[in-house]
Amino acid sequence: MITVFGEGRGFRVVWLLEEMGLPYKLRRVDLVAGVENDTEFLAINPAGFIPAIQDGDTTMVESIAIMEYLMARHGPTPLAPASTDATFPAYQQFLHLGEAGLAAPIYFVNASRNLAPEAERQNWCARFALEVFQSRLGLVTRQLVRSRYVAGDGFTAADISVTYALELAQRGGSVALGEVELAYVARMCRRDGYLRAMDACHDTRAWIAKLASRADAGEA
Repeated sequence: MITVFGEGRGFRVVWLLEEMGLPYKLRRVDLVAGVENDTEFLAINPAGFIPAIQDGDTTMVESIAIMEYLMARHGPTPLAPASTDATFPAYQQFLHLGEAGLAAPIYFVNASRNLAPEAERQNWCARFALEVFQSRLGLVTRQLVRSRYVAGDGFTAADISVTYALELAQRGGSVALGEVELAYVARMCRRDGYLRAMDACHDTRAWIAKLASRADAGEA
């Protein structure tokens, strides 16, 4: 049994597991309350961040690395094209761009805009990170204009990586996605694997509901 520790970027891992049909257990990690006394989790990841997994004697952190591990160890799967496949270069590019080029910079933008003291929310680093996100987003837009998925005509783990990042940007209120990206995200969110993952991820659903409530209060 594979154990996934924490949601957040762990949603990617849970979605992948649902798409692959692999059994897993989702173990809650409460970062808000603090993990100092969560000895079981700290034994898995002493650095104290999520997600992490335990698969038999194997423990890992970093959502994209975990996804690559799961597909290699428990595959083969069409979610990871073979290196000889024509779609492999695009798959590799967008699998990693979804984190390094999209989710990582927008994470710091969201944190600055929503958590920092008012006087520090428009800081230089947040503005720079937003520019990084927007430039990489342009690559996604260009790809989706010419193909249904980011790696071509078939759904892959790269779509899980990119969709998570686009939703993170959208929900954080830092970026207004265009029609192409919105249509893509809507299609991804209708997948059975995505819906099962969302059903399993209670903290993610609660966070989305909290953001929606805050937005409604702001409009009122």
